[in-house]
Amino acid sequence: MNDAKSPNAALPNDRVLAWVRDVLATTAPRWLNLTEALPEALLRRPAAPGEWSAAQCLEHLLATERQVFPPRVRVFLRGGDIVPFDPDQEAPPRPVMSPVQMAGEFARLRAASLELLAGLEPSDLARTAHHGEYGTVTLAEQLNEWAAHDLMHTVQAERALMQPFLPGTGPWRPSFSDHDVTRG
Repeated sequence: MNDAKSPNAALPNDRVLAWVRDVLATTAPRWLNLTEALPEALLRRPAAPGEWSAAQCLEHLLATERQVFPPRVRVFLRGGDIVPFDPDQEAPPRPVMSPVQMAGEFARLRAASLELLAGLEPSDLARTAHHGEYGTVTLAEQLNEWAAHDLMHTVQAERALMQPFLPGTGPWRPSFSDHDVTRG
């Protein structure tokens, strides 16, 4: 059942462009706020060994803003193949940036991405491209993935930021069990 009221229903195509733009427009200001307000030590603290810190989530979002999502939208518009992105593959060398610098660069790139998306029409959502891993995909699917990707890494970053505060919550700690990496 593809009922818009069902929490498991896909977003109707008549809302994809607006809602994706709305989600993507919130990410850069959120990161600018976080990186300006929080100490770098907290931003660089991973949730647990082997997990990403908030700064690593931002670094990944910055990499995908450079190398993945806007270039893929352009592939859909001109035609061609999408090259799969492996976040574990070594990225081209870049200068080491502070979280504040990364957030500023991300905001600059995201503004350009939002301009790119502003030029899309609902009819563009049906455009297809061949993805090396997933086969034929639509622009609508790619845009939904972009918004979900932003939100996923924002949640991941905020989960990492939450960890040092949880041990001090006393009797409220069980209410954070879904996010507490030290408790199962």
